[in-house]
Amino acid sequence: MKKYLLPIFLLLACQAKESSAPEPVLPIPSERQLAWHELEYYGFVHFNMNTFSDMEWGMGDEKPSQFDPSELDTRQWARIVKDAGMKGIIITAKHHDGFCLWPSAYTEHSVKNSPWRNGDGDLIQELREACDEFGLQMGIYYSPWDRNHADYGKPEYITYMRNQLTELLSNYGDIFEVWFDGANGGDGYYGGANETRRVDKKTYYDWENTFELVRELQPNAVIFGDAGPDVRWVGNENGYAYETTWSNLLRDSVYAGMPEYADMYASGQENGTHWVPAEADVSIRPGWYYHEYEDHKVKTLAQLLDIYYKSIGRNASLLINFPVDRRGLIHEKDEEQILKLAEKIKEDFRENLVLKAKVKASNERGSDFSAKKMIDENPETYWTSEDGKIQSQLTFEFDQATWINRFMIREYFPLGQRVRKFSLEGDAGDGWKLIAEGTTIGAKRILRFDDVEVKRVRFNILDAKAEPLIMEVGIFDAPKLVTEPVIKRKKSGEITLEVPEEGVDIFYTIDDTTPDGTSLRYEEALVLDAPLILQVLAMDQSSERKSEVLRFQIEISKAEWLVLHENQDAEKAIDENPDTFWQSDNDELIVDLGEELTLEGFTYLPPQNRYMRGIISRYSLTVSQDGKNWKEVSSGEFSNIKNNPVEQRVSFSPSKAKYIRLKAIQTVDREPAAFAELGVISK
Repeated sequence: MKKYLLPIFLLLACQAKESSAPEPVLPIPSERQLAWHELEYYGFVHFNMNTFSDMEWGMGDEKPSQFDPSELDTRQWARIVKDAGMKGIIITAKHHDGFCLWPSAYTEHSVKNSPWRNGDGDLIQELREACDEFGLQMGIYYSPWDRNHADYGKPEYITYMRNQLTELLSNYGDIFEVWFDGANGGDGYYGGANETRRVDKKTYYDWENTFELVRELQPNAVIFGDAGPDVRWVGNENGYAYETTWSNLLRDSVYAGMPEYADMYASGQENGTHWVPAEADVSIRPGWYYHEYEDHKVKTLAQLLDIYYKSIGRNASLLINFPVDRRGLIHEKDEEQILKLAEKIKEDFRENLVLKAKVKASNERGSDFSAKKMIDENPETYWTSEDGKIQSQLTFEFDQATWINRFMIREYFPLGQRVRKFSLEGDAGDGWKLIAEGTTIGAKRILRFDDVEVKRVRFNILDAKAEPLIMEVGIFDAPKLVTEPVIKRKKSGEITLEVPEEGVDIFYTIDDTTPDGTSLRYEEALVLDAPLILQVLAMDQSSERKSEVLRFQIEISKAEWLVLHENQDAEKAIDENPDTFWQSDNDELIVDLGEELTLEGFTYLPPQNRYMRGIISRYSLTVSQDGKNWKEVSSGEFSNIKNNPVEQRVSFSPSKAKYIRLKAIQTVDREPAAFAELGVISK
């Protein structure tokens, strides 16, 4: 009998080894980070003094009397956020201008000195109650920079900042995220000093002790910043994560506001030392704060859906901002669009076809980690391979030919992010064909591709840091979405409209009516010279599905415009092509408009390429009727333009001009001023 015992013991030992969980691959998430990962999707609310001053970054010299919302209703915010499928709200408790949405005991620059609620209001408390009612979590945005406070830049300000953080994190219940902005230092009111103050971003805020205070007051809250320590900025304000996005970060190499962060660290690092996952932030409009002139610029459903897939679908959370209007409400158009997105997400993922498939893996670690664990809808279970088995194949076989266009996969990331490279193949009965390929997976990866008919689908893990762990897989056939037309305009004023899909017609109006299938059909380029509103719609006649209506403000054409500069490339600043730009050698752009016009404003588009240089942050616009005598009609700041390089639209009192000159007083990188496009707003 003894001769059988040793083989039995060896067999049991091998089975135990195969059934044991793999060792974690460091770094791994903390408990607070795991709770944050479960949220995935939540709302940002930018509502503060800037809402009433019509600015993006207030200077700090605004008066509390300016803050006076007429219908403020945080329950409306919470209802919309809840209906959108989001799980929390982060509120701008104090932005760069220093105005506080709660009655802080440490400043007079707060709601307690505003006419709202007769000075007895506390917006943070009202939001707390609304979040509790609708089952949402609440987060706090707090700007370290304060353009109002007299002590900013001095040690005394750090005490002030921590006193306010203590108020916010002690008096309003559980906070799920504390959001610190990386923008700090520069021009400001500073208690009447009206000067520029720079700080050492690495040392001034004494982040180590500031973070310790947050941990003490809100131990379950994650802290957001460029360097984390818990959640990092995705590096842009478009809402997009990267094709390769690691949750790992070389955290000790990063500090808040570092100029090279977006290029060097935003996508994470495979060899990162700490778990600091990415949060993708984006506003539902071009600006972060409400501006009435952006009411027709709310992102379309196609744009919002693209953001969803390129953020949550690329291993990031998604934070969508609502610029609450001067009433104190999320605008009707913003509500309409975000609820369209919620419905479309439900539609795209309504039926998980993988539940109808036979699933198998090229190898398994044992019954506790079998391929079936990927489709049991239990986030605590997962498939994994045997020790040392990196390359693996997951195959899904259908009983009959099936159309698909989405593939979703999630790693079991509590034990670390592992997969480096993968591919997806389909077989319709005539052999395997490549559908898609990529690199990282992480918390969630969603692949979008054209409709493919398959009988089998195969996911190939080609490379990983250790044995791959997959907790969930989904295969879907999402209904088509007709995208809105893309408008292109030449300097001559000629306008072309394009859609990527075949079999789609374009309809348009220029009489301020909403287009439909009976409106003017687009068949050839349009020549529009006078200021007017162009509205366009795409429609798939076979399915009767249609895009959203886009509204464009068409200004006078630039056919007769001339840049007064010897460099021929200077014409790129008025060529109506957003992908070209000109960098001036004297920080200014002078344009002969060809005729005298009555101007009511101007537009400036900064360079749109990846490595943007010379973006204007402070400007002066002057006009002239003869090209010799100039009058300044506008000057100021393009706030947040580095991180949100959208078209800047500035209005001023009507002025007659044949010549305009836009001069850069300051650029974000001290490089010579660059102009992608200059335009005018005329009667």
